[in-house]
Amino acid sequence: MSETLSGGCLCGAVRYTVSAPITELRACHCTHCQKASGGAGSVNAVLPSSALRVTQGTPKRYDAKADSGRTLHRFFCGGCGSPIYSQRESRPDTIVLRAGTLDKPAAAKITANIWTKSAQPWAHIDPASKQFPAQPDAPAPK
Repeated sequence: MSETLSGGCLCGAVRYTVSAPITELRACHCTHCQKASGGAGSVNAVLPSSALRVTQGTPKRYDAKADSGRTLHRFFCGGCGSPIYSQRESRPDTIVLRAGTLDKPAAAKITANIWTKSAQPWAHIDPASKQFPAQPDAPAPK
């Protein structure tokens, strides 16, 4: 059995646990992730929805059309605004967890950069990682 990970928002109002291992991370450079983070984008772990359990608080939800044209549900703390995870409307079995909300960083590394066509010129993209100009097919949750 893998170690249960925990995390939450900046103010501590929303807390969660994750019961699936985080083995790799994706950096997303889409314009929505840039706006939501106020930076170069987001760093994410793709996980089965069943692996996430909110243990405290209730995240707020914002729905938007993603750069891919799909509806994306973005979950965040209503108090401090920290983005916590997102979920495609068309893939309710999968969540995309913001790695920076983990209490202890996972040992995983960024293995892929997506939406590189939208990346800011000042964003670092490791040339050794996989790179996708737009949204690749999401991997099946482990």
